[in-house]
Amino acid sequence: MAEGRPGTVAALRDWLAARLTGAVDDPLSEARELLAALHDAPRSWAAMHAEDGPGDLLIDAADAAVTLRAAGAPMPYATNRAAFRHLFLHVDERVLIPRPETEELVTLALPFIAPGSTVVDVGTGSGAIALALAQESEAGRVIGSDICPDAIDVAEMNARSLLRRDHARTEFLLGSLLEPLGDEQVDVVVSNPPYIALGEAEALPAAVRDWEPALALFGGEDGMAVIRALVAQCTARLTASGVLLMEIDARRSAEALACVTGPDWRDVQLLPDQFGRDRFVLARRTAATPAVAQGS
Repeated sequence: MAEGRPGTVAALRDWLAARLTGAVDDPLSEARELLAALHDAPRSWAAMHAEDGPGDLLIDAADAAVTLRAAGAPMPYATNRAAFRHLFLHVDERVLIPRPETEELVTLALPFIAPGSTVVDVGTGSGAIALALAQESEAGRVIGSDICPDAIDVAEMNARSLLRRDHARTEFLLGSLLEPLGDEQVDVVVSNPPYIALGEAEALPAAVRDWEPALALFGGEDGMAVIRALVAQCTARLTASGVLLMEIDARRSAEALACVTGPDWRDVQLLPDQFGRDRFVLARRTAATPAVAQGS
């Protein structure tokens, strides 16, 4: 930032708002949000500290963040911060931005995680689901898998920042779906897999289409390729009565249910999110099978 550095947080807020004018609908509100995100604090942070001196580190961080935001970057990428349940995560363009509905996925999974059990978060990205489950459950082991090495790097960064010794043993493995586990049997599989069809890319908001990683968004021609592959692998790697819980596209709920319809699965449920949309599929394994499922 050039000369004339703001002398107070209020002045910094107003300078950020001026930078955002014409780029966003409500520049002043976004300036407040940006400053709050840089502090992992409520939106009222700027008002509460209005007369404080901002300090060079904050001014430089805000300068970098507002440049990205004015260029169209989603706020979490601009600030490198995203809130998820009780966590404040580092996020950047290597990983999907955690959504509020995915917080509900954690809530749904918790009752099925017995003390000492092994839980896998497939497609872990920033590690949001895995880290929340490690903190909030009595799992003995939480594993996050991802096919993207950059995502594993981000998840491990967040783990180093957020995990304590009394949290579940947590690790992140590179590879496709459950393949990094080999033949290991697990008790609960949770996933927010890619479920957007390739042909739907142009209909996505620009902030999603142009900034978030395609690998985390698109599930093949019909949006179902990753879900089908994950279900096939779960038939071999979930313990008897083990639970699979997936976030899905509400438009493809029937197709998602069809994947867990058959003798391998029981207690299948289609569950809504807080907005009443069909958003989650839950299913239990009827029996464990020793052989790896075909196509896994």
